[in-house]
Amino acid sequence: MKVWLLLGLLLVHEVLEDVAGQHSPKNKRSKEQGENRIKPTSKKVKPKVPKIKDRDSTDSTPKSQSIMIQAMDKGRFQKPAATLTLTAGQTLELRCKGGKVEWSYPAFLDTFKDTRLSVKQHERYGQLTLVNSTAADTGEFSCWGQLCNGYICRRDEAKTGSTYIFFTEKGELFVPSPSYFDVVYLNPDRQAVVPCRVTVLSATVTLHREFPAKEIPTNGTDITYDLKRGFVYLQPRSDHQGVVYCKAEAEGKSQISVKYQLLYVEVPSGPPSTTILASSNKVKGGDDISVLCTVLGEPDVEVEFRWIFPGQKDERPVTIQDTWRLVHRGLGHTTRISQSVITIEDFETIDAGYYICTAQNLRGQTTVATAIEFS
Repeated sequence: MKVWLLLGLLLVHEVLEDVAGQHSPKNKRSKEQGENRIKPTSKKVKPKVPKIKDRDSTDSTPKSQSIMIQAMDKGRFQKPAATLTLTAGQTLELRCKGGKVEWSYPAFLDTFKDTRLSVKQHERYGQLTLVNSTAADTGEFSCWGQLCNGYICRRDEAKTGSTYIFFTEKGELFVPSPSYFDVVYLNPDRQAVVPCRVTVLSATVTLHREFPAKEIPTNGTDITYDLKRGFVYLQPRSDHQGVVYCKAEAEGKSQISVKYQLLYVEVPSGPPSTTILASSNKVKGGDDISVLCTVLGEPDVEVEFRWIFPGQKDERPVTIQDTWRLVHRGLGHTTRISQSVITIEDFETIDAGYYICTAQNLRGQTTVATAIEFS
């Protein structure tokens, strides 16, 4: 009996020791240095998505910024508005930021190489100065920065500036024209402009036909008025031809513009339509010979000629003459005839061979040839 009692007491003692070993913090194993002390967890955490600011939009195209400023009195500067009105005689000074700046200004100032205009490039900006301004200087003044890689430069579209300036002058509502009569060609495939530009922003401008006398409506479909260009024929037709003029009214005053002859063009746009013809294709020694190169083209498109001929390498003396004229072909249709003729005197054996003419305009070039034999 005592033996069974002793065995029971020993079993109870071992169970109590096991329970104490599992729950007593004193017997917990100490962590080694560097061991992970973060208690693992199964809690789900929603990932944070960084907010994208407006300036970090997917469109990385740089926004265009105006680089133009206008010099004012007493050393002040300000950004010019899209349109400005200045009194004729005032000095205009514009600056555009950049180490390499290009300028554009009214063609009137370029045509006559006007000494009143000065364009300079400084270390950090370009400067345009116009003194003794007149109504004829009315137009758009613009600048742009240049991006250069060695000697090759291109326009930086992100750095530009422009302003359209009206130079008002007493007695001048229209921008003066260099002539009293001008020609406007009506091409069926592009717009035509009657350049009645005014010097007063508030002026009312109308277009008139001389005969039969009447005002021509600007309906926005066939004809529209652009303050910076004039009356624009959007889709020129043959019935638009004739003599027209413009009338401007402002501040109780009125003025008539110069007259414009509208001529309809029958020759389509494209490279020169060229033919070549020799005075004779068989020439005897000592005779004179001429070869004519002819182009039929648009009235306002210039043509340049180049010749290649047999005696060229031997520096054979020749005479080359270029001419052009306008020909009216009925119903108001007008064609420009451009010609180049090469003449050789005292024909020799070295002059025999192919005479090649190349005619070129802004839309391409055409090459024609004819052979001349020594007989």
